[in-house]
Amino acid sequence: MREIVLDTETTGLDPADGHRVVEVACVELVNLLPSGRELHFHCNPERDMPEDALAIHGLTSEFLSGKPVFAETAGRFIEFMQDARLVAHNADFDVRFLQAELKRCGRPRLACEVVDTLQLARRKFPGAPASLDALCRRFGIDLSERTKHGALIDTRLLAKVYLELMGGKQPVLGLAAGPATADGPIDPARRTARPARVHAASESELIAHKALIDALKDALWLKA
Repeated sequence: MREIVLDTETTGLDPADGHRVVEVACVELVNLLPSGRELHFHCNPERDMPEDALAIHGLTSEFLSGKPVFAETAGRFIEFMQDARLVAHNADFDVRFLQAELKRCGRPRLACEVVDTLQLARRKFPGAPASLDALCRRFGIDLSERTKHGALIDTRLLAKVYLELMGGKQPVLGLAAGPATADGPIDPARRTARPARVHAASESELIAHKALIDALKDALWLKA
């Protein structure tokens, strides 16, 4: 199973307001584990960098002005994604921005399956904090490198969090979930009750047993 864990950094919160992608990072997973293949690039957003966005990721307009625009790297991104499933935290945010960038440069929309780790975490730990930082702390994942939001660091951390959310290093065992079929886990309440087994001895078994007892001359229970 091939999946791509992805994160983006942007100039703001909504592409409909003219905000753009400035950084994309992808980590390839095969059967939930990093394969070693990564894709990482910065983009010139062709606009200013708002102060609130700068405070989050630290990417300045000066730094980004020398980077290629998204259209120049879109081919690399599409080739890396291929038909893999996309995994992201608060995935709707990243997907909306990526769809807007792909549309802007005349590329086809993403049509892959998407897994949102934020929703996974909220279902697994209802009521608990579900930010990437909170999940890293819950699973004992080192956060010392994460001084600011950076797409590549965040993606590598999210790959570790995703593995834990899916059950850790041996997710296929699924011991806590019980048995499963192709349609999902078996509901104990829906199991068909089996008829009780007949445990009484047959007449021939009773006759054979009596013959065996009669043949015993020094049985312990006869001395009690």
